[in-house]
Amino acid sequence: MPRRHIRVTGAAEAPLRAALRALRTELGVPDEFPADVLAEAEAAAKAPRLPGRDATDLPMFTIDPPTSTDLDQAMHLARRAGGGYRVHYAIADVAAFVTPGGALDAEAHRRVLTLYFPDGKVPLHPAVLSEGVASLLPGEPRPALLWRIDLDADGRRVATDVRRALVRSRAKLDYAGVQRRIDAGTAEEPLALLREIGTLRERLEGERGGISLNVPEQEVVEHDHTYSLAYRAPLPADAWNAQISLLTGMAAADLMTAAGTGILRTLPTAPDGAVARLRRSAQALGVDWPHHVSYADVVRSLDPAEPRHAAFLQECTTLLRGAGYTVFTDGDLPIPAMHAAVADEYTHCTAPLRRLVDRYAGELCVSAVAGQEPPEWARAALPALPDEMASGSRRANTVERESVDIVEAALLSGRIGELFDAYVIDVKEREPAVGTVHLERPAVVARIESGEGRLPLGEWLRVRLTQADPGRAKVLFAPA
Repeated sequence: MPRRHIRVTGAAEAPLRAALRALRTELGVPDEFPADVLAEAEAAAKAPRLPGRDATDLPMFTIDPPTSTDLDQAMHLARRAGGGYRVHYAIADVAAFVTPGGALDAEAHRRVLTLYFPDGKVPLHPAVLSEGVASLLPGEPRPALLWRIDLDADGRRVATDVRRALVRSRAKLDYAGVQRRIDAGTAEEPLALLREIGTLRERLEGERGGISLNVPEQEVVEHDHTYSLAYRAPLPADAWNAQISLLTGMAAADLMTAAGTGILRTLPTAPDGAVARLRRSAQALGVDWPHHVSYADVVRSLDPAEPRHAAFLQECTTLLRGAGYTVFTDGDLPIPAMHAAVADEYTHCTAPLRRLVDRYAGELCVSAVAGQEPPEWARAALPALPDEMASGSRRANTVERESVDIVEAALLSGRIGELFDAYVIDVKEREPAVGTVHLERPAVVARIESGEGRLPLGEWLRVRLTQADPGRAKVLFAPA
């Protein structure tokens, strides 16, 4: 089953780091950038292809984790005269630095995605670009794809424009700080509007049957040279910020479908059997799900800080399996073209520093607004992108899953035989004695094997830790 993201907020112990190094080797994760790639990146950093339009007068801001330096997006929010809102959303223009067919381009196609390990990341582009001249860092003019999306008073999109422009962020904000300022009423209007617009967009998401899963993250926290695992429940500001990105992804999909050439992020509707199984999990976990209430409405009613709800939200991620990318050209739209969780046509276009496909989607949208054919380099790459992204996503998912296992094993390695309280949140249909448990403290989601007898899905269970070795064995529990 899909796992949570995990972050290390303090330095990890030596066995953990050794196991993570071994994982990199096992997966063939790229290490240093080749010399020709670094040389090309350095040259591009000194001579980017700058746009003719200057929009540096817009006082934009970014919202990212405090330590992030690869900043893809900056925004400015305003009220429109006569009612409604105007969203300016700047996306880093990676194409201003990457020459099609060059060494840097080829390396990006080899890497596909930035990979996140608990002790560091393996970037898609060299740091001189991704954390330097291409990143929308505050105070610096940067080439960007500048989206202008007008909304009516209900938050519905009424106009879309995107073109290249030079932008300059005024402030680098983080989620917790944004939440505090908005809650305290001290945020200036461009930031305060994030809650207003985000809430309206969440309401529209509910109306169209879409859903955003606010699944808690696992976090490794250091205290006095010791380590513990805790859950971090997403803040409302996380969700409001995500709605701006979703809005842009849906606007981009509309531009591409109207132009007849593009690449969509698609997700099939979950089969009835999967939804029925999720209903059984809800019942077992004590989550109220009346038959007349939709899955989306139930999820929106949950509190990720409540353990039973957090466990159910994690189980809900099983309905998101099967997402992929679908290319269309010459007006031949894919069937289906929808993303079931978004409940609309949608694409990835807001993270080009960290995800390969976004550079191409952005280029297609700029061409569509300009009424021009896409450049040949973008059009020629489309057929191979779905397979490239699928391969890169598989590796990224393996990195995430195995990293979580390693960190959990490292932090529990000295506690073999101890007892813990847990929820059984997943049971294999063909092996009912095997499943997954969700511990409240420490924040662990791990495998359980009962040896014999069916595990009680959704029930609170006393479990014993039977193995935990970051170098050789993943965490494993058994009923006490």
